[in-house]
Amino acid sequence: MSNGPAGQGARSTTFRPASETPGAGGSAPSRTFLQTADGVRIDALYEPGGAVYETLTPPTDHPAFVVAHGFTGDVDKPHVRRVATALARHGAVITFSFRGHGASGGHSTVGDREVLDLAAAVAWARQRGHARVVTVGFSMGGSVVLRHAALHARQIEAVVSVSAPARWYYRGTAPMRRLHWLVTRPEGRLLGRYGLRTRIHHRGWNPVPLSPVEAVPRIAPTPLLIVHGDRDGYFPVDHPHMLAEAAGDHGELWLEPGMGHAEHAATDALLARIGEWAVGAAG
Repeated sequence: MSNGPAGQGARSTTFRPASETPGAGGSAPSRTFLQTADGVRIDALYEPGGAVYETLTPPTDHPAFVVAHGFTGDVDKPHVRRVATALARHGAVITFSFRGHGASGGHSTVGDREVLDLAAAVAWARQRGHARVVTVGFSMGGSVVLRHAALHARQIEAVVSVSAPARWYYRGTAPMRRLHWLVTRPEGRLLGRYGLRTRIHHRGWNPVPLSPVEAVPRIAPTPLLIVHGDRDGYFPVDHPHMLAEAAGDHGELWLEPGMGHAEHAATDALLARIGEWAVGAAG
């Protein structure tokens, strides 16, 4: 689903809607469109976070969490907002809609060129003055944060990947077989557009992007946390174990008892632990 190298850098050009509230030094929420290196407009929201007001320190003294949602999510979905609210207790938060999702432009490439969307959001965090940036991804977004970190390791201070696959084209569970039907069949893409607000690209990957398990060894020495539920209905536990083995000593694995898949299954307590880990790991 790619017409060019997904690892190229992203420029971040900001288009400010009339409704946006400007914030000096990143002190107020801000909603805008970012432009990726390949020219796609990405809907993004910056929130300084509750930690700023509790400690009375400038927002840029706190880390910025850049949240990469799962397939068919978007910045306004309740499960994405819940993640943002939980992480905002530990720092500023940038949420955005991947290409083809919600109000963003373009078409979803299901994890390939989405690396450019994440790169634009990370660049925005830097532009707002944050010296520490942590990427947190779920499912498809979990694979994107791994590949982004492998390709742009110096852009971030820590990486958290939740419920991510280790390898591409996995069809070993019924939910993944349904997802492949949605992505590869014309009638599936039609359902995605009108039923799930997700516009899916009709072309397959060419070339096939770096797989998550291939990306993980390239992330070192950036701290990496891999989180996975032992009841994940999409990707069984061999996926996180493969990622952890590839990470070696620089990665940490949390295999969560009773947890299902991605944002919907992540409890507030787990999100709080992730926030605490990230603050410590980012320095």
